[in-house]
Amino acid sequence: MPSPDTLATPLAPGAPHPRGGLWFEDFVVGRTFAHRLTRTVTQMDNMLFSNMTLNPQPLHIDAHFCETETEWGRPLMNSLFTLGLMIGISVNDTTNGTTIANLGMTDVRFPAPLFEGDSVHCTTEVVGVRASKSRPDAGIVEFHHKTFKQDGTLVAECRRQAFMRRRPV
Repeated sequence: MPSPDTLATPLAPGAPHPRGGLWFEDFVVGRTFAHRLTRTVTQMDNMLFSNMTLNPQPLHIDAHFCETETEWGRPLMNSLFTLGLMIGISVNDTTNGTTIANLGMTDVRFPAPLFEGDSVHCTTEVVGVRASKSRPDAGIVEFHHKTFKQDGTLVAECRRQAFMRRRPV
């Protein structure tokens, strides 16, 4: 059986990638995706991510330190975990199977804290689309990702530039 990445049969006009991602041509400036996936973040998420990335910051992994020495009184979720989760949540609705590479992230902000037990939901707006100057089979899409916790508070946002496949002809 061929892998989902192998396009053994021609795609119907306008069809998404077999994994569900959109092709470069499908992205329109101004389109906003309200992603269906949501996630409650846990202490285990925070501990595993911080330890896997060799980040010993007690602000994320030491409850006693946070209770006695921080204004929050409890551990903050690691901001890079939050960033990765935000982008990960967007993949099924946008780029699954059609991204060649991420080119960069800018304007990364964490305007409010995220704590264990908070549930997040995300949106993605297409803010830029341009054909690649060097590859006729690709283009660059710029996304504006936002993450909100359960009460609607914005906890993270960034702009991301992705190198995307064009629909095969």
